[in-house]
Amino acid sequence: MFKPTHRTRIKICGLTRTQDVLEAARLGVDALGLVFYPPSSRAIDLDRAQRIRDVVPAFVQLVGLFVNPAQDDVEAVLRRMPELVLQFHGDESPAFCAGFGRPYLKALPMGGQGVDPNLAASLHPHASGFLLDSHAPGAVGGTGAVFDWSMIPTFEYPLILAGGLSPQNVGEAVRLVRPWAVDVSSGLESAPGVKDFSKMAEFVDEVRYADCSR
Repeated sequence: MFKPTHRTRIKICGLTRTQDVLEAARLGVDALGLVFYPPSSRAIDLDRAQRIRDVVPAFVQLVGLFVNPAQDDVEAVLRRMPELVLQFHGDESPAFCAGFGRPYLKALPMGGQGVDPNLAASLHPHASGFLLDSHAPGAVGGTGAVFDWSMIPTFEYPLILAGGLSPQNVGEAVRLVRPWAVDVSSGLESAPGVKDFSKMAEFVDEVRYADCSR
């Protein structure tokens, strides 16, 4: 049996239901994303987020996603869920992102022209990783579109690949890009915020198969 030399981490984002969280954990998913951006169809309030948190087993990381939030809004979430890793998907400054004393991920837009992810990442020296998504600069992620993976240069930082991933393309993505982690939301849904268990299982299997061929 082939054994992978690297295990690609998996994050499923846009979770809204405890049953989806439990299934993701059962499948061995590493991180679970909760959306705190009210315009999103996958946004949840703090009460629901805490109900989800209460069923998350040990060693599965919760990530809170924000888009250009007010400082008070992030602090309100952290007062009730201090264990969150933060993920910023807007135009937040490095000082803002680092100012909460929590590990954070920064999304970098790959949908425009002339994007240099290494330069953008260098402005966030305290980030724990960078999520490359398919949105254009100034736009918001979660489009479900795939960007051109050949645009990704040799990347000097922990790379989390996002943007239109699904069970049909994630194996190829892992083999070509060799990311630290992959992040998926709409590619596993039957409706916004409702995950499909069979798609979740297939996605995890495809990542693991690809790891064995890296």
